[in-house]
Amino acid sequence: MANYNAVTPEIIAELEKVAPGKVVTGKDINPDYSHDEMPVYGKKMPDVSIDVTSTEEVAGIVKVCYEHNIPVTTRGAGTGLVGGCTPIHGGVVLCTAKMNKILSYDLEDFVVTVQPGVLLQQLADDALKHGCMYPPDPGEKLATLGGNVSTNAGGMRAVKYGTTREYVRSMTVVLPNGEVTKFGATVSKTSSGYSLLNLIIGSEGTLGIVTEITLKLIPAPQATVSLMAPFENLDACISTVPKIFQHHFQPQALEFFEKEILVTSEKYLGKETFPKKLGGTDVGAYLLITFDGNSMDELDSIVEKASEMLVEEGALDVLVADTAPKLKDIWAARSSFLDGINEQFKLVDECDVVVPVSKIAPYVEYVDEIKRKYEFGVKYFGHAGDGNLHIYTCSNDMPVDKFNKQTEEFLSAIYAKAQGFGGQISGEHGIGFGKIHFLEEALGPVNIGLMKGIKKAFDPKLILNPGKVVSL
Repeated sequence: MANYNAVTPEIIAELEKVAPGKVVTGKDINPDYSHDEMPVYGKKMPDVSIDVTSTEEVAGIVKVCYEHNIPVTTRGAGTGLVGGCTPIHGGVVLCTAKMNKILSYDLEDFVVTVQPGVLLQQLADDALKHGCMYPPDPGEKLATLGGNVSTNAGGMRAVKYGTTREYVRSMTVVLPNGEVTKFGATVSKTSSGYSLLNLIIGSEGTLGIVTEITLKLIPAPQATVSLMAPFENLDACISTVPKIFQHHFQPQALEFFEKEILVTSEKYLGKETFPKKLGGTDVGAYLLITFDGNSMDELDSIVEKASEMLVEEGALDVLVADTAPKLKDIWAARSSFLDGINEQFKLVDECDVVVPVSKIAPYVEYVDEIKRKYEFGVKYFGHAGDGNLHIYTCSNDMPVDKFNKQTEEFLSAIYAKAQGFGGQISGEHGIGFGKIHFLEEALGPVNIGLMKGIKKAFDPKLILNPGKVVSL
């Protein structure tokens, strides 16, 4: 571990020269800058916060910090769930939220260039005005694109379109010594040495600070339809997922969830959207499936065939949402699962394991079995199309120390089971501060050693987001 220096008045004066009027210290620092959306991993106030607005400012600030051995933690919207932007060593928090301009579109090459503080929803809406779609669709629409790149966010449309990584063409990066460089190019393929671009994607701000991103777009689908398929129980629901692919359907999104977490979400929204009983049978779980295409005529045949298959596999009914209001309502309920959990519970921890699609059902069975050993509640839902499951431990009554101890044991067990099924410990949320020891157990000394070597090669003074992803 590096030995960091204190932030002195002299250093603050140097920072002021780089970013006049933007250097904030002491009690004036926004308390939100001490944590992300998972404060169970701790809080730590930085010594300085700076809301930057340009690559030049970022480079100048990082150069000062490099010279004086001051840790720098980059922050976007703070919507992470693994303590990734918590400044655990103090120092400087560098917030890119005000770097929020969509800089340019190139509609001949189907790319857009943005600053890292642009929100996911902001780009999604703006791209549609140009007849384009930005496919990555993480659940947190108010996350920044810089944050999405830093964790390789996936989301609901990853089953058809892939994760953020597939859409990053190039980026401007400030290195830990303050140098500015560019990785990648506006091309669809390359075989030009090591992919430094892909090292930065998913590195959680530990290797460089992204200040400009060029992203791939696709022509916007002309028609979208969602199917809501209620099932009597979760086992029947999840067991249907592989059949969807065996029948050669290509969903844009494919989600599963239990009635219990849906009720939590609908209560948070103050609106009921999904049926809870059909034909006298209580609904226990749901599949939510979206298809897109060039026209509704094209989708009608898919909807008919998919509906027949779902009923054959045990769906109690298939409800079709093919208008903008219906689509908005059902996906609002799905997107509010975490908000509902956070409103209902004081203590929350989570994991986002990913397993092969064929192993979702036995994996969930294992989670259901082992959760009975613990005093906290467990809620989960998942991107059924790509095997990414979000599992939350929740409590209002347990002492914090007891909750943390039991959660640690529970997560260790379910991470190990995911690996046993050929999965990984994170599908999209990243490692941050909270999951480092789980990553070390999962990857072993050889792979962790390689990661540490990469970190040292980029950041020999270990000043960028120290204490995250790998421990040095």
